[in-house]
Amino acid sequence: MSIAIQIERLTSENVTLRQQNKTLSEQVLYLLELLEKKTVTKDSHNSHNPPSQDKKKRKKRSLRKKSGKKTGGQKGHQGHTLNQKAIADQQTDLKSDFCSQCGDDLSGLSQELISKRQVVELPPITPIYVEYRQYGCVCNCGHHQKAAYPKNVNAPIQYGSSVTALVSYLNVYQYVPYARLQELFMDVFHLPLSEGTVENLLNKAAEKSDPIYQIILEQIKEATYVGSDETGAKVNDEKWWVWVWQNAKNTFLKASKSRGFATIEALFPEGLPNAVIGSDRWAAQLKVKSNDKQLCFPHLLRDLIFLEEKEGEKQWATDFKELLKDALLLRKGADDSNEAFVLGKSVSKKIENRLNKLLAIPLDKSQFPQTATFQKSMIKNRNYLFPFLYNLEVPPDNNASERAIRNVKVKQKVSGQFKSGQDTFCVLRSIIDTLKKRQLNIMQILALIVAV
Repeated sequence: MSIAIQIERLTSENVTLRQQNKTLSEQVLYLLELLEKKTVTKDSHNSHNPPSQDKKKRKKRSLRKKSGKKTGGQKGHQGHTLNQKAIADQQTDLKSDFCSQCGDDLSGLSQELISKRQVVELPPITPIYVEYRQYGCVCNCGHHQKAAYPKNVNAPIQYGSSVTALVSYLNVYQYVPYARLQELFMDVFHLPLSEGTVENLLNKAAEKSDPIYQIILEQIKEATYVGSDETGAKVNDEKWWVWVWQNAKNTFLKASKSRGFATIEALFPEGLPNAVIGSDRWAAQLKVKSNDKQLCFPHLLRDLIFLEEKEGEKQWATDFKELLKDALLLRKGADDSNEAFVLGKSVSKKIENRLNKLLAIPLDKSQFPQTATFQKSMIKNRNYLFPFLYNLEVPPDNNASERAIRNVKVKQKVSGQFKSGQDTFCVLRSIIDTLKKRQLNIMQILALIVAV
């Protein structure tokens, strides 16, 4: 092989190797750039996603600062313990017949009470069958007069209001599924119930409760604060939504096929003109006509954590996060003292000024697109950030709505999807949660409602 051919071959190989080297260098630079940017995924600590959807188990990081207090009951906390009943239902006297030391007979001696102990037991539970006997007679005028049965007694045999109330309580409030309810009533109460009967009793309870359900809706319409939220629910393999509107005294749940504004408009055609509406920045809630609106701070703080982790413009997100935390501290002082609330109004103006300055900072949309989008949303909803600083009825979070809506998820995790009982669940759960908020006995009131 001639020298010229060898030189030509080596030259060609050199060109190829140079091209491969260039390609590899570009790939390395690209990978280094990706590592520097660091891919950030959304989970429960930096977004609205629930912890159950986290792909990786992570150490829980609360948005709350540590109080410095030890865990458990604090000093001066009033504890609760099991107390003896003043007069026991049954008494067993324990007396010695013989002396354990010398064996003498003690039956003739007077013995004094030294101490007493009580054991709490549950009696065997058996159903009571109440029989109503109708009598009649022929009046002197010739009319055959028959006594009337009570209004709610309309069959030869039926389940009473206490059974209907207990089925509702256990299924809707304690999440016991139909099959387990059937077993429970047989094993504990010695009362046979079919799954079909359970469903019929729940439907009957919901029908009886509907007038009160409508009263709760009317009180929500007149309220001065309403928190709102929504969550997905499976109904016969279809995606539905369960909405909640709630405040300190009322909870109203409604199942709907729509997550959009149409659901709200159907329930509140005039809006909620008297209310400040607390929400998680969902467009449908922000569209409602109202006196004012309050955005949920924990949601905003998680959004800001994501922006800190995702994009390089950490300073703006960090400053905004500190602003929200300072506002929360100011409100905490107002909750502890009404005087602090009055004094805090002057401090609120400083917080408002800090907000205005942050919203006026220009952000590079090409370099920090998501931070710029968040800033744009805050500019649009600027007046919905601090109403809680001027009105103690308005909370800075939407936690109560989330707690009210979480029951739907618990229900479905225990019992599976709804088949046809989503409306029944919403009616009865609204009644139960409202009774609970008003510190009323759930079982007693439910029994009164279904007995009507």
